[in-house]
Amino acid sequence: MKKGEDGMALDIKIVEEARKPLAMNPKKFGLWLFMATVIMLFGAWTSAYIVKRGDMGWSEIVVPNLFWVNTGIILVSSATMIWAVRAARKDNQERLKVALSITTILGIAFVIGQFMAYGQMVEMKEHFTGGPVSHSFVYVLSGAHAVHLVSGVVFLIIVLVSAFRLKVGSKNMTQIEMCATYWHFLDLLWLYLFVFLLLNK
Repeated sequence: MKKGEDGMALDIKIVEEARKPLAMNPKKFGLWLFMATVIMLFGAWTSAYIVKRGDMGWSEIVVPNLFWVNTGIILVSSATMIWAVRAARKDNQERLKVALSITTILGIAFVIGQFMAYGQMVEMKEHFTGGPVSHSFVYVLSGAHAVHLVSGVVFLIIVLVSAFRLKVGSKNMTQIEMCATYWHFLDLLWLYLFVFLLLNK
């Protein structure tokens, strides 16, 4: 009888373990799937850039100086995002609000800086249309990234509002972890694009 009970207990344990969820949070999975799509999109554009670079009439691009400044801004914003996540894990609400606010401001500054960089490009006669296709690629690559970064800023604002409502903390980390993942992804994506443009003028 004892043997049968032990066997039944083992069967119940196996069934209970099988019922435990093995996959990640559905929202996080959706985010990773979206980021994979973005990677493929920019991978296709940069591949097309390299192919077109071998065509006749390709004109060397001049990377705007503001791209360097904006790169520094987005790197600092990633650091403040890390600060925000650590504050959330320690339930330090004041530090969390400050860190998220700074990250949001830096994100907005990056977007503004990118549009100012386009002004520099116009001054250097690097126009989106009516000129060499190489110039158009710079607008498309940086502009598409800026659009995604705007969505990141919107995400930051949503998390910031949640933080002020005391809905972000050690017991509720999903939202800020997703925001941090997406923000760091946008940071790395810009670094890739920036270095790519520097090496493939």
